[in-house]
Order: sequence, then C-alpha cells, then structure tokens
Amino acid sequence: MPRFKALLCWCVLVPGMFSGAATAQNYPSGPIRWIVPFPPGGGTDILARTLAQKLHEAWGVPVVVDNRGGANGTIGTALAAKAPPDGQTLLIVPSGFGVNPSIYRNLPYDSTRDLAPVSQLAASPLILAVHPSFPPQDVRSLIAFLQARPNDVNYGSSGNGSPPHIATELFKYMTRTRMTHIPYKGAGPAAVDLIAGQIPVYFMNALSAVPHIKAGRLRGLGVTTDTRFAALPELPTIAEAGVPGYAMSNWYGLLVPGGTPQASIARLQGEIARILNLPELKDRLTREGATVVASTPDQFAAFLKVEMEKAATIVKAAGMTASN
Repeated sequence: MPRFKALLCWCVLVPGMFSGAATAQNYPSGPIRWIVPFPPGGGTDILARTLAQKLHEAWGVPVVVDNRGGANGTIGTALAAKAPPDGQTLLIVPSGFGVNPSIYRNLPYDSTRDLAPVSQLAASPLILAVHPSFPPQDVRSLIAFLQARPNDVNYGSSGNGSPPHIATELFKYMTRTRMTHIPYKGAGPAAVDLIAGQIPVYFMNALSAVPHIKAGRLRGLGVTTDTRFAALPELPTIAEAGVPGYAMSNWYGLLVPGGTPQASIARLQGEIARILNLPELKDRLTREGATVVASTPDQFAAFLKVEMEKAATIVKAAGMTASN
C-alpha cells in the first residue's frame, strides 16, 4: 500500500512538474500578434518593428505588428489585457504606461492584474525640440519667451499622460511657465505637425528626433536626462541649460496578458534579451540615443512599481489631468 500511494503521488505530481516545461517547448504555438498602442512612426513603433522582425527570424513564426493608437496607449493596452493568456499576444509600452493609472480615472484594465511584465527593453532621453522658425535658440531664451507670453505657445504630445506630456508639465512646473497642450494620438502625428510648423514645441523621443535634427528639419534645445547622450553630444541637458535638477527618461517595456504561463514568459524574455544584446542592434540603439536594459520579469515588475509611484507624485504636483 505505501508503494501504491507513493506511485499515485508521483503520477499526480509528474504532470504538474512537466507542464511548465511542455508549455515552454511548445511556445510559440502559432503567429504572434504584437500590439503597439500608438500609430506608426514613433519610437515605440520603431522599436517594436525591429524586435518583431528579429523574433520572426529566430522562431520562424509570423510576428504581426498591430498599431492600435489612442488615449495615450490605453486603447491598445486594453486590447492586449483582454487577449487570451497564451503568450501569443505581446504589448510594447513606453513610460506613459506608468502614468496612466494616475491621470485616467477609469482605465478599462488593471495595470498590475491584467498584464504581466516580461522585460524593460530600453531607455532613452526625450529631446526638447522646436521648429526652426521658432524664435528661442536655447532653453533660457525659451523660458523668457514663455514667461512673456503665458499660454500663447502650443506644445504637442503623443497623448494625455504620455512621456512628452509629463516632460513638458515638469518643465512648466519647474520654470513657472505656461503653454497650451495639444495632445495627439501618437508620437508620429505630433512629429509630423512639429516638422510642418503646426506646433512649435514638442518633447520628442530621441529615436525619432535625431535624424530630423541632424537634417535641420528641427532644432534641439536640450535633452531630458541628467547626462548628455552620444547621438547629439553637442546638445546640453535641460538641467545644465537653465533648469537645475530637471531629469526624466523615456523607457520601453514588454508585457503580455495576465495569467500567461511563467514558462512562456521566461522563454520570451530570454529570446528578447538575446536579440537586444545582438551587437548590431545594441550599437544601433546606442547611436540613436537608447540604452539596452533587457531586465527580467521580476526586475521589470519592481521597476514598474517605482515608476507608478513617481508618476503619481509628478501628476499631483503639476495638477495634471487627462485634459490639460
């Protein structure tokens, strides 16, 4: 009888012991849908498409990028949160993901329950960019210009609560200036209007801004991080250009629907980390102003907790709402 009980326990335990391994071995089981919760053309979209192509090459399955823009990424994020938890749906988010719980009262998803962290992918500065026809030539002259014309200058963002929105509101708060917010449905449309001169000011993602600044289509006044970056070494930080203590970075992260098997998450994170650390890709991101992170799921979860708490503090201090 003891032998029978031992055998019975072994039979019960074995399926559970090997189910995770089997899930990992069978993953992915078909085409992967990679949701980008913004329109094409922004830094989030650029990074997602680069990684999707590499993932397709590595795993031999179609990886389809699905742009679902609107409401600072909350529309596409809600779509991913409601997808089957089988690892076949991926979601890339910028740092605005950590701001949304503080700025939107009724999100259609729970940021920590309905989505599972996979990895922080990379981080990069934003660039305070202006149209070449805009009079201010540097940060100090911009501050003086804005102080003389409160609310007369429009600034763009990729949506309420987006990194450009947060960066600008922090700038306004620290410089005691006022501008009028024009939220767009993504970084791409905002960049198009900045280049066309429809808006004069935009804290633009470095991945998108660098080529336009180098081509003379835009003028950079400063970077948001506390150190300069290699792609535009002549550009000062906003802190050293006239706003001491100013610092902010934009980051990108990968999530999957909550309840996705841990074995699948682990395999996905391992492959994404390998891709991000490919010399040619890592060098390219560095040249464009981004730093590869490739954190583990637990590290990304801890990072998200801190980011959400920090965002809540900024939103409260600046008196931000989804409409300002």
